[in-house]
Amino acid sequence: MDYFRTELAPCVWLTALRTDKFKTGCLSATLLTQLDRETAAENAAIPYVLRRGTASLTDMRAISARLDGLYGAAVEPRVRKLGEIHAVGFLSDFPEDRYLPESGELENVIALIGELWLNPNTRGGLFLPEYVDSEREKLLERIESLRNDRRSWAVRRLIENMCAYEPYAVSALGGADEAENLHYVRLTKDYRATLASSPMEFFYCGSRSGDEVAEMIRSAMLLLPRGDIDLELGTDVRMNAVEAEPRVFTEEMDVTQGVLAMGYRLGSCMLDPDEAAIRVFNAVFGGCATSKLFTNVRERLSLCYYASSSADLLKGILTVSSGIDFDKYEPARNEIDAQLDAMRAGDITEAELSAAKKAVANSLRQIPDSPAALEDFYLRQVIRGTDASPDDMAALAEDVTAESVAEIARGVEADAVFFLKGEDA
Repeated sequence: MDYFRTELAPCVWLTALRTDKFKTGCLSATLLTQLDRETAAENAAIPYVLRRGTASLTDMRAISARLDGLYGAAVEPRVRKLGEIHAVGFLSDFPEDRYLPESGELENVIALIGELWLNPNTRGGLFLPEYVDSEREKLLERIESLRNDRRSWAVRRLIENMCAYEPYAVSALGGADEAENLHYVRLTKDYRATLASSPMEFFYCGSRSGDEVAEMIRSAMLLLPRGDIDLELGTDVRMNAVEAEPRVFTEEMDVTQGVLAMGYRLGSCMLDPDEAAIRVFNAVFGGCATSKLFTNVRERLSLCYYASSSADLLKGILTVSSGIDFDKYEPARNEIDAQLDAMRAGDITEAELSAAKKAVANSLRQIPDSPAALEDFYLRQVIRGTDASPDDMAALAEDVTAESVAEIARGVEADAVFFLKGEDA
């Protein structure tokens, strides 16, 4: 894949990957804002409200008809939390021109995305109240539905408590209280201010050259307002735990199986993060089927139904999620910490390291099989300030040593524990 990156306008960037591998192209247009409790719900609602209608395509039916006319292209809102950066925008996929009876598909999709961003359906310069009211209710439903997945809910509650005084505690969707207060006048003002002050990232993956795509986007986004751009976007990476001993939080819910979630700060490795080494460290600990958590806590000791870990390389936080019987809380928690202690002591077998490196490298090399996965990978790389490809990262992962993994483990600090238990437990 040919990599191309250029600045289209002040703080408006395009990352393009030229390839003939796919039958469909991929394009995203994402605003980057600082994650904040007060504005998260508003920002999360913006792309959904914009997707309701434009000045010329006044409702979703008209937009759907337009997309049908573009041979079934799709343009959908996308809202993500990347560290403490809130990424909101649109992701589109569409047939490549070489499979169509006529060319121009990409240019038409870019024009539509430009219209969604810059020419919403308004009345008196304000969003339509009925559109905002409808999307407010849908946003509240999405926030409420987060409870339905007990496993992810426990991790979410862990983060909310562990990082209570950090923006990272805020969900990508914002909070229910803030969502309930969405109002069309305020949302319109927030949209206009955010559009003018936020960096914007475009990503393209397809058969057209980067220069061609850049010219199309410049034309479609010609009227994009640019004011005082927020250049201080970033994530506050905290190296140490808040207290000497991990803070413990519990919550009762109507569940028959407990969920133990444990949170750690990755520590000193975040001073100069080695992404490949952190990925391998996580895989050895709990990030793959040959990990210490899986083979020891689950298989050998039968202390849990599942156990896995995940590392956020942007925030420097490691989380463990484990499904347990209510009476296994203490032994499961102690054993999870014991496995991390073993890694600190250098107890990492060649088989464990080799399997972890293979799992990480294979996972990275599968990213180029999906345009959407490539889009997410490269946006994260932009935020980190690197341009390493998935293949580059896979090669680095294969060179990680056991001592590098142990050194990362020695810097990790336990910060918080969250236990979701049954009401009668």
